[in-house]
Amino acid sequence: MILAYVPTNDVGKLMVIKYVAFFIFLFFCAFSGHGQEKINVEVESKHPYSSDKPLSEPTVFAPGIISTGDYEFAADFSPDGKSIYFVKSTPDFSFWTMVSSQFENNKWSEPQVMPFSGKYTDGDQFVTSDGKRIFFISARPLSINASPAAPIRLRIWVTDRTENGWSEPVNLGEPVNGDGSQYFPTLTRDGTLYFGSNRKGGNGGVDLYRSKFANGKFLEPENLGDTINTKFDEYEPLIAPDERFLIFMANGRPDGLGGYDLFISYNENGKWTKPENLGAPINSPADDFSPKISPDGKYFFWTSNRRVIGLGKTTYRNYREMINDYRNLQNGLGDIYYIDKSVLKIKR
Repeated sequence: MILAYVPTNDVGKLMVIKYVAFFIFLFFCAFSGHGQEKINVEVESKHPYSSDKPLSEPTVFAPGIISTGDYEFAADFSPDGKSIYFVKSTPDFSFWTMVSSQFENNKWSEPQVMPFSGKYTDGDQFVTSDGKRIFFISARPLSINASPAAPIRLRIWVTDRTENGWSEPVNLGEPVNGDGSQYFPTLTRDGTLYFGSNRKGGNGGVDLYRSKFANGKFLEPENLGDTINTKFDEYEPLIAPDERFLIFMANGRPDGLGGYDLFISYNENGKWTKPENLGAPINSPADDFSPKISPDGKYFFWTSNRRVIGLGKTTYRNYREMINDYRNLQNGLGDIYYIDKSVLKIKR
């Protein structure tokens, strides 16, 4: 409509040219700003763990740095994906130490022991969505005066990120840390805590529980019920932030593929559906456990003890070659794997 008016004098023509130039400038700025914002979003959305190609099969994560041929498990990330926290274990799984690695100069750094770990068994860490807290389990005593003869129990502890690093861990106390041991704490968006426990009153050796958070404290844990918990063992709950689905590790179920398997159940109108085995290639005849989903929701991480040694594909004629394989990845100890989360075909 502005250009419909055609002035007949030089002053009018000059004004039209200025108006047109001004609107072109505004359009260019708006378009450029939008484009720059889109570029920044695309750059920022690519996390260090992202793969340049589709991951339709289990893939060992960061071989040689994070997954090394030692026993590694329970990988979790900071919200920006630039820090990974995981556990190094002795080969017999009897002692665990929490370590972390930073993504620097386009590669993962050599892992370092977490400042509060290394003296007692620590593991199963969960990093909160804001990156400010880590929940984990530990066999550390409740006090320095505890008797060395006291039975070892795994309890849930929490540490906070401060200006000076991670704080001294604090025990969650009762009612979460009741009798028995607790395993694999995971939090929902509203702060409800899901975990495994072999406390009295369960259906089997280890059951899954949840404890709601209200008025600044965790409430009495609730057993997830007979649909989830059986006479066998159910450990390691990975709960969706909105509690829409639950992935957990279980042992001894008749529909297992062997060893520990990962299962999924859906929350339908407040009730859990019958758990489904995630099947191959997630599960294997070996132990598959420690389920995690990356901060961007695109990848599924887990640990597996699957091995390639002794499956008839290799005949060793050279001692050095044999030792290299025994001390390498997929040797029957825990390796950290990841895969596109879409492979799980989680229902919406």
